[in-house]
Amino acid sequence: MEYFVALCVPFLILMIFGRGLIKLLKILNFGQQVRNEGPKSHLNKEGIPTMGGVLIILAILVTSLIFVDLKTPVIWALITTTGMGLVGFFDDIIKVRTRRSLGLRAREKLAGQVLFGLLLALYVYYYSDIGSTLIIPVSGQVIDLGYVIIPFIIVVVIGTANAVNLTDGLDGLAAGVTLIVASAFAVITSGLGLQGLTCYSLIISGACLGFIWYNSHPAQVFMGDVGSLALGGAIASIAVLSRTELFLLIIGAVYVVETLSVIIQVIYFRLTGGKRVFKMTPIHHHFELSGLAESKVVARFWIISLIFAVLGIISFYLIGS
Repeated sequence: MEYFVALCVPFLILMIFGRGLIKLLKILNFGQQVRNEGPKSHLNKEGIPTMGGVLIILAILVTSLIFVDLKTPVIWALITTTGMGLVGFFDDIIKVRTRRSLGLRAREKLAGQVLFGLLLALYVYYYSDIGSTLIIPVSGQVIDLGYVIIPFIIVVVIGTANAVNLTDGLDGLAAGVTLIVASAFAVITSGLGLQGLTCYSLIISGACLGFIWYNSHPAQVFMGDVGSLALGGAIASIAVLSRTELFLLIIGAVYVVETLSVIIQVIYFRLTGGKRVFKMTPIHHHFELSGLAESKVVARFWIISLIFAVLGIISFYLIGS
């Protein structure tokens, strides 16, 4: 029953206060800035309120204070979520004030992300019983990374946060995929007996579900970097604290593909002197420019995400079979 309530509370917070937040963002003139080189169909998104992720974070914080024992390692999931969201907040503030699609400088954003990734890594290695081991999907084997776990965790946090950020390019896409990923981790952490992380995973799911109400096509509000980086930090910290980072590669397959599409595009562009593999990246834009409607791309990515979430859960439970 507690799990169900933990899922519902953030959803209700988003539902109740979402419309008011949208009005406030409009009053503050916090509108979305659209890239000139983006799909022409996105030009009508210019000016739609952004930074809706602030309410996602508040819903997560309020619900966590009610349902989560903050004396447990879950507090570090909350710190990582909020910290990464703070980096995104400053990035968004610069964007809306300067009226351009670029916010913090790359090195400034990276420095903030490294800081919160490092804090989580130091806690895990030096101040917790979590240790430096990783669980291998399907086989169940455990490998000990020793000191390497510290840079490994930093990479996981930064990589996941930016992957969710890249996925946040279509109405409802990032929120829907993260809803599925967080729900899958709720199942896995429950299997590990980590009740606090299970509860936190469901809180993330509930917040995403509530945000989709306003962010589904046509979107009334966007989460902004404050939302996408916070959600990425949340997912990464859940994986780190449950030692299931490698399962994230399966469960978060959509994140992985979105990120790889950008990496492949950049490398190929530089090697060939300007040629491209995809029409545009992240890859969801490639499918848009290939003629698929935005809502259809989102729906198909949700389906793909669900399939890989199930595969990730199966790979976890095969360990005990």
